[in-house]
Amino acid sequence: MLSQWESFLKNLGEWQGSFTRLSPQGEEIEDTLTVVTLEGRENNQAVHQVVRYLPPDKPSRDVVVDYSKTSLNRSILFFENGAFAQGSMQFAPYGTFGGEFGLISGDRRLRMIIFYNGSSKLERVVLIREKLPNSNTPEKPQLMVKNLLGEWQGEAITIYPDFRTPDTFKSHLKITQPSSNYLEQTLSFGTRQITSQARIDGSRLLFENSPLKIQILLLPDGASCNCPLEAKLRHNFVLEIGWLLAPNKRQRITRNYNEKGTWTSCTLVTETKLN
Repeated sequence: MLSQWESFLKNLGEWQGSFTRLSPQGEEIEDTLTVVTLEGRENNQAVHQVVRYLPPDKPSRDVVVDYSKTSLNRSILFFENGAFAQGSMQFAPYGTFGGEFGLISGDRRLRMIIFYNGSSKLERVVLIREKLPNSNTPEKPQLMVKNLLGEWQGEAITIYPDFRTPDTFKSHLKITQPSSNYLEQTLSFGTRQITSQARIDGSRLLFENSPLKIQILLLPDGASCNCPLEAKLRHNFVLEIGWLLAPNKRQRITRNYNEKGTWTSCTLVTETKLN
């Protein structure tokens, strides 16, 4: 099994793309071209990162961060394919809260930032679409409800902040659309089964019949963002992004929080459509 540092190194390269700021409803507010360079140094014992923002009407701006094998933040976990999730280790009312997620597929990378304000309400989502130089892999189309319908068999792995042995398990997700305005899904994993219904509001799926009101945004590049509209204590919840890599293949990565608001684990699911 790869170490956290070895998994981090899967992100090396010059990632050309953009940071697209979205409202809580998924509407585009601002789009800024970016180049994110992660360069291995000292025989890959250190990594030099430069994030260059290229706004259209302002001078470019660089943000530089250096990493070493002993300096990775405790709030981040990497999977062996380079996917990662980092963010707040504890949710508390009246404080800002959120996470950043990354998925890699060949010469493309999808990242997303989910941010809550001091009132615990979802304030913004940042969609980050990136590719390596000379990439010929096209961006995926906007995710649509029809892309999600069907049965999905998943292979999942959960990793923990204390680096205990990861858990692996299978999942089964069935998504149907009984009417034009509603979607139903049943998720099974282990001995658990969760059934829920969402109201379809354009490119938003609104799960309104649970104690926490949950929203899934259907976004460009086959991306999705799944999170509460307002975070609250006394409820388990997840922050999750998804990426439709092909019509029959999807990845999801979640950051899991317990009823006390404590970050407990991260899960990566790779799903294949059965029909």
